[in-house]
Amino acid sequence: MGSEPIVTTLSSRAVPDRPLTGSSLIACYWAVTKPEVNFLVLITTFAGFALGSASEAQHISLPRLFNALLGTLLVAGGTAALNQYLERSFDAQMRRTARRPVAAGRIEPNSALIFGTALAVSGSIYLDLTSSPLASLLALLTLLSYLFLYTPLKRRTPLCVFVGTFPGAMPPIIGWAAVSSHLNMEAWLLYATLLLWQFPHFMAIAWMYREDYERAGYHMLPKGNATFAFVILQTILPLLALIPIGIVQGPARHAAIFECTGLVLGLGYLYFGLEFVFRRSRLAARRLLAASIIYLPALCVLKAVLR
Repeated sequence: MGSEPIVTTLSSRAVPDRPLTGSSLIACYWAVTKPEVNFLVLITTFAGFALGSASEAQHISLPRLFNALLGTLLVAGGTAALNQYLERSFDAQMRRTARRPVAAGRIEPNSALIFGTALAVSGSIYLDLTSSPLASLLALLTLLSYLFLYTPLKRRTPLCVFVGTFPGAMPPIIGWAAVSSHLNMEAWLLYATLLLWQFPHFMAIAWMYREDYERAGYHMLPKGNATFAFVILQTILPLLALIPIGIVQGPARHAAIFECTGLVLGLGYLYFGLEFVFRRSRLAARRLLAASIIYLPALCVLKAVLR
């Protein structure tokens, strides 16, 4: 990231000398769906599906699992593309996002709008037809709240982080709803786990790229003396709550193994959160971000495998 040029205006973005074709164009459309984010979306959707199947005393149906993952992936990819369409002028001002396909001019805004809308609509219809109307509704709520609540709030208040956790925690209960007709307490505990996980994850990103965010007019962190208190509140308290909530929904089989492993994962995540809060350095933020990316897939896979 450090070697990327700082782009200050939309008009100064890099525009290709000639139209992209073939594999280059496919690569750009693939990138606009944010596949690195969708990997975590799929992991958490799978966990919700597996735990929902266990709650209904059912074996995992591979065709139904495939349908749930594909539908969720389509909606998530469409949401990412539409987000980049909406934020293209702001993305162009940030070092970390200036190379995104829409901001850099490799994909025209209208093309991103059509592509994102097509993915999101087809994904929601696919979920409705192959999984359940509830899964489709939850996916649509995720898209709408992310694009029209969280996204504009980023330029108004640091409380956008709080708002953004609600759509961000939806994938596991979409997976749950794909196999069950209702969301019980177990489903909401899974939702709470992902919701709490996001706070330190977001804080690490906000700290690492705070100059970028300020340049583009985003208010991810408060200014002045309130920054330290805000970082503590949004990092340590969720991590403390995450330790018991993350393991309370343990599988019936091998409960002791799950609880011990889940406790180790939670304490490890907390350790890096404390390091970040006390040092408040870019390196500590990177370590916390890495810990968050390890914690969530590991916990979800444990829950799914040991269900």
